[in-house]
Amino acid sequence: MNIQDTIERALKAAGLNTRSGPMRGVTETIRRALSSAGLGGGVAPPPNAAPAPRATGKGDTIDVVAREVATPPDAEAPAAKRPATEPAPPAEAEGTAEAAHPAEGQFLAGSFSAVVGSRAYKLYLPPQAAKAKAKAMPLVVMLHGCTQSADDFAAGTQMNRLADQHGFLVLYPEQAVAANASRCWNWFRAESQAREGGEAELIADMVQAMVAEHPVDAKRVFVAGLSAGAAMAVILGETYPELFAAVGAHSGLPYAAAHDISSALSAMKGHAVMGMPHFPGTADDPRRQTTQAVPTIVFHGDHDRTVKLSNAEHIEQQALGAHAAQPAAAGPAGLRSRTEQGVAPGGRGYTRTVHSDASGQPRVEVWTLHGAGHAWSGGDAAGSYTDSNGPDASAEMLRFFMAQPAG
Repeated sequence: MNIQDTIERALKAAGLNTRSGPMRGVTETIRRALSSAGLGGGVAPPPNAAPAPRATGKGDTIDVVAREVATPPDAEAPAAKRPATEPAPPAEAEGTAEAAHPAEGQFLAGSFSAVVGSRAYKLYLPPQAAKAKAKAMPLVVMLHGCTQSADDFAAGTQMNRLADQHGFLVLYPEQAVAANASRCWNWFRAESQAREGGEAELIADMVQAMVAEHPVDAKRVFVAGLSAGAAMAVILGETYPELFAAVGAHSGLPYAAAHDISSALSAMKGHAVMGMPHFPGTADDPRRQTTQAVPTIVFHGDHDRTVKLSNAEHIEQQALGAHAAQPAAAGPAGLRSRTEQGVAPGGRGYTRTVHSDASGQPRVEVWTLHGAGHAWSGGDAAGSYTDSNGPDASAEMLRFFMAQPAG
């Protein structure tokens, strides 16, 4: 048995999955290092060889739907909405290397309970928030994709690093395995597309609890997500427009794109069923076109094999339609579009389209990432499903968020 086999055997004995998830990337790194040193039984790569593609759990495939599990009723779920927060323990080996970025603030772990259920979360407080009379700061809510965790998503997006630099809090709600076997947010369920009774309500309640307990500017709360998390972010913008000042969707799907597993898989392939009356004859069907003109920024790779690029176009169309439906005083008739092309420092080309109102304020912004798959653009390799070659989606979303007028 060579050294590589010994290490893999030890990892498996510790209960760590070396064939999928974050540990696959760790295992690949070990294998390449041993091969380069002639210790792993492999052949060392030539000196000028391009680095092997980073493993991200399932290659380019992150399961946006995965296997649906009916959410069990919370036998002891309290009627009161109650968060419980405490300092997070050090990240374990199977988690992502959030410690690779020595955060200057506090990264707290907690749980939140409400009538509709409970979820764990991580909350990042930058150094500015620790002051006795801390000034109210913006809050960015980050919704991870399938198979990811709060730690993983924080490490990959490096949003905490930006929080240190610009002074805002970051909340990472975490999906429960009991709700979805692959930790996907259930964006395709009817109750999750409505204001009450599903995951949208649970996340919104959690956010409002954070606003009440921490130095957060209630008029500067934003939500962003990846994949299933992006689909849920879009839903939150539609169902709770008074709570979220802007939405960021990376590799996601439009509002009401599906109503069950089958239609979700179809939507991911580009065949959304937005607005279809899945409950004919009912007046309260929540699945419809968007009506809330919430500022929205979208990122999507044109080589995404998991969620087709047309979904980004649908999100854009929904947002533009919602703005066009607003009173003329809001400036929708004056939305002006401009398109530019560029290349990120990492070499990834992109096309950026900005739709601004008469005052020049960006209301809808879409980045098409050329050659990119299903991964967070400009992300850090410490997290899964990241593409370090692309423009920095975290920084660009933050720039878009902070440019929105308060209130």
